[in-house]
Amino acid sequence: MDELAARAAALVARHPRHARLRRVGTSRAGTPLWLLSAGHGDRQALVVAGPHANEPVGGATVLRLAERALADPHLREGADITWNLLLCLDPDGSRRNEDWLAGPYTLGHYFRSFFRPGFLEQPEWLPDGAAAAALPETRALLGLQDELRPFVQCSLHGVDVGGGFVELTRDLPGLAQRVAHAAARLGIPRELGAYDCLYWPRLGPAVYRIPPPRHGDLAAAITEAAVQSTWHHPHRYGTLSAVVEAPMWGVAAVADGSAPADADAVLRAVSRTLREDARLLERLLARARPHLAGVADADRLLAPVDDYLLVCPGLADAWDPDSGDGTGRPLPPLTTAHLTALRIAGRRLALRTAGLLHRLVRAAGHDPAGVLPELDRLIEERCADCRDGLGARWIPVARQAEYQTRVVLAACELAARHARPPEPARPRPRVLPFG
Repeated sequence: MDELAARAAALVARHPRHARLRRVGTSRAGTPLWLLSAGHGDRQALVVAGPHANEPVGGATVLRLAERALADPHLREGADITWNLLLCLDPDGSRRNEDWLAGPYTLGHYFRSFFRPGFLEQPEWLPDGAAAAALPETRALLGLQDELRPFVQCSLHGVDVGGGFVELTRDLPGLAQRVAHAAARLGIPRELGAYDCLYWPRLGPAVYRIPPPRHGDLAAAITEAAVQSTWHHPHRYGTLSAVVEAPMWGVAAVADGSAPADADAVLRAVSRTLREDARLLERLLARARPHLAGVADADRLLAPVDDYLLVCPGLADAWDPDSGDGTGRPLPPLTTAHLTALRIAGRRLALRTAGLLHRLVRAAGHDPAGVLPELDRLIEERCADCRDGLGARWIPVARQAEYQTRVVLAACELAARHARPPEPARPRPRVLPFG
């Protein structure tokens, strides 16, 4: 986080006429939220890095975008665009991931040092609507959206294991082709059956439309993004929101659109493994929890553990062809890409839960419940599934950031062509004085 802010300040110092840096809010721990702006165009583009604490590539991407915009007047004056780049939306959570950022880039090191807050502490979500937003980071982003009224907003996310894909609040013709070109040039697999978008409309290969938000229980919100979010908030201004996902470890099979030989057998295996892992983790958590009371911020670290264990049974049922999730909603026709994404998702849930619990026990300084050997064994087995069974391979940071940069530039260019005029402001009710 310190390096990110320092590099942004250095860019501004080198380009004082076209770049500026301002504080637009403060995190819960008192960390500044910095906005780096490049250009003076009338049209505002907003790019949000670091909305999820374990997805750091957006920081590298916004610096790269700023350098491109400052080096190329066509991206500023020529396009009549001001680039507004929020360096990190969750700096407190991002600091908790700094242990693995310097490497080595192995799955085991990543998951043992992994942190991502519980669902209710993730600043893009508005489960009770914008008016009830509780986190200062969320309120800062909402205020920025209302101030800028951007024609496009790009939220920069990262996939730990899998491929790249894009989620849009409305169709953007031509983007799927641009995503395919960037992915092919940079060796990034496109995720053609993304788990996040399993039930969402597909706008093109690896491009999905985010459905309108609906009210649901916490489990539905965690697994389906089925609540209000800062992606939808600026819709009133005609804003197109694009969520740009870039993978850290790529898996080629997520781009395989072929029909699988026996989908039901794969689904049964994925569901069975997830149930077994969840039961084991619940037992380990029950043994360890009484010994974690003295760990600093233990409740905040336990919240995501509880979130993941909450959703595991429902997901296992939803994916199991012999069970069903009780909603009557069938799975869509599944390709090899879909099955690979579901297999990754099941391993990811177990790995994140085990990694967070491993981190908590280490922070306690002792392991009286004897859970660390079992957690280590589970982490090693599931990492081997990803590495050896699925062929997960590390993608260098420069390629991750370049892919994301190209997709953002394409989305902004295409959104400028198809920009909607903002909805007219509603008149405020007239307030009459007393008497």
